[in-house]
Amino acid sequence: MILLSLAELFPEGGLDRTTRFPLDAGSPFSHSRPFPFPPKGFFTILHNYFWVPMTVAYNLAIIAIAVVGLWKGADWVVESASRIARRLGLSELVIGLTVVAVGTSAPEFAVTVNAALKGQAEIAIGNVVGSNIFNLGFILGGVTLFGAATITRRVLWRDGGMLIGTGLLLVLMLADGTLVWWEGVILISLLIAYLVFLFVQKQPLEEVPKGGPFRWWDVPMIVLGIAVIVTSGHFLVGSASVLARLAGISEWFIAVTIVAIGTSMPEFATSFVAVVRGRHGISLGNLIGSDLFNLLGVLGLSAMLQPLQVTDQIWMNVVVLAAFMFVVVGMMRSGWQISRTEGMILLLLTAVRWGISM
Repeated sequence: MILLSLAELFPEGGLDRTTRFPLDAGSPFSHSRPFPFPPKGFFTILHNYFWVPMTVAYNLAIIAIAVVGLWKGADWVVESASRIARRLGLSELVIGLTVVAVGTSAPEFAVTVNAALKGQAEIAIGNVVGSNIFNLGFILGGVTLFGAATITRRVLWRDGGMLIGTGLLLVLMLADGTLVWWEGVILISLLIAYLVFLFVQKQPLEEVPKGGPFRWWDVPMIVLGIAVIVTSGHFLVGSASVLARLAGISEWFIAVTIVAIGTSMPEFATSFVAVVRGRHGISLGNLIGSDLFNLLGVLGLSAMLQPLQVTDQIWMNVVVLAAFMFVVVGMMRSGWQISRTEGMILLLLTAVRWGISM
């Protein structure tokens, strides 16, 4: 009777390696199953009622810790960057365009260069294009919901113009189906020239950097903050992917959503905290600078290491990115700010593009 109850409790099928219970036989065990334990379905119940809940709880805890890490790391970056800007006599926008942008682009750099070395051009270029669209659409559109982003003439012509020029240059370079080493050299050279120009220009500050006086530990704190952001983003993506798989979500959907968001998580965390802290220059500079660093620096270095073969689909995505840049710069010129309404339009355009890509 006990064996019969176990057979009813653990129905046929599941994750164990057994065959069926011979309930019609004289012995409760068959030749194909010489051991009485574990009973049929034991591993199924163990998986469903112990392993899955424990996995969910563990990954939810990791996500919670990662979110705290993102917020705290971004707070260190924003505050330290503001004091460094004051010490160097630079605007927060310039610090956002350079130091902060390069640091927050670390995930894109790692993923793209690694893919290029493996000859995976679609992943290398697709990661940069997807991340840049996410930065300009979702993140920039999202932060403007907390307040309109004010644009100066210098930002429009210098940084907006550089953004459009880079997009058009990439469209032309990729039109022949390849991105070769000498084109990578051109991209890297343009990035270096742009960074040098930002630091050596002797123009009055567009805004007085906020925050207290510079402290010697602000430099290591900004490095530590970026490291915490990147690490937290990595664990957030990993745990979110595990939960998505448990929920039965496809690998493709995870790739174009969770992973794409994950590589942009440093920009998102830094820009969001900067806006909350009232450091709008760091927020805007971080997004524009990160996009320029991705397109000129990351893709340029990747092409120098390994020629990238470009399919028609990749080229069309680059065209979409260039068009997105035109829209953003056009919004910057209209009223010399990106309003909440325009931010919502950017969010909508990003969602539509995201839906089409799936």
